[in-house]
Amino acid sequence: MFDVGFSELLVILIVAVVVIGPKDLPLAMRTAGRWIGKMRRISAHFRSGIDAMVREAELEDMEKKWKAQNEEIIRRSAALTEAEAGAPVMTGPPPVETAASEPAPGEAASDTPPPPLPPLPETPLPRPVLVKLGGDTTSAAIDPPIPPFQPARPHTGDEDV
Repeated sequence: MFDVGFSELLVILIVAVVVIGPKDLPLAMRTAGRWIGKMRRISAHFRSGIDAMVREAELEDMEKKWKAQNEEIIRRSAALTEAEAGAPVMTGPPPVETAASEPAPGEAASDTPPPPLPPLPETPLPRPVLVKLGGDTTSAAIDPPIPPFQPARPHTGDEDV
């Protein structure tokens, strides 16, 4: 990108030593290196974003092309099958069937009621908890307290596992 030869680099180094001084030159070089690194990272990030957008646009174009080719293949296949069978051939998904309880358009509804729903499984109801405001919590039936966590004993090799 920039064509900097050895002579130009030597001139820049001599000017930097004179202007900045030999004492502060290492600090200035570190600062310049950090700034150059940041600019490179930003440009790489920007470039990768542009590349991703180009790839997405290419994928969309390819998907449109593939879809058109698939439709053409299906059309040709249906035409060949129709020519062989002599009747139209369905190439898409099957039609959705209506439920037996729903009448088709133009038909009268039947008088039979729908079948009853299966019974729900019986689950125990939660136990009521009584609370006194400003006092202790009491309960009609509280579950027993959970025992505290007991750490596992180390395996000594004497016990059967």
